[in-house]
Amino acid sequence: MKEVYGEQCLTRCTIFRWCQRYETGRVNIKDLPRPGQARVVTNSATTLSVIELIRQNRRITTLEIAVELSISKGIVYRIILKRIGHGKVCAQWVPKHLSEN
Repeated sequence: MKEVYGEQCLTRCTIFRWCQRYETGRVNIKDLPRPGQARVVTNSATTLSVIELIRQNRRITTLEIAVELSISKGIVYRIILKRIGHGKVCAQWVPKHLSEN
């Protein structure tokens, strides 16, 4: 096969594995779902909880929020920056775009 297809050809092992999968009835070429860490979906309840914690204490840290809500610091930070639109100024969370109110 290497003479015909060159270095880009599949290995015999890969071809045998594909044949075994086909013989067992699998015809889909996509990989099966794998176990592992599930994607975290941020819902409105989580966002509202973060907003409420920030309203109670503008100096709260992302770690404190993460521990309180049992989610990762990265998710908390993403909620604060992207969904709520706040940033940290002088150790306080404030809206990025201030209004006249």
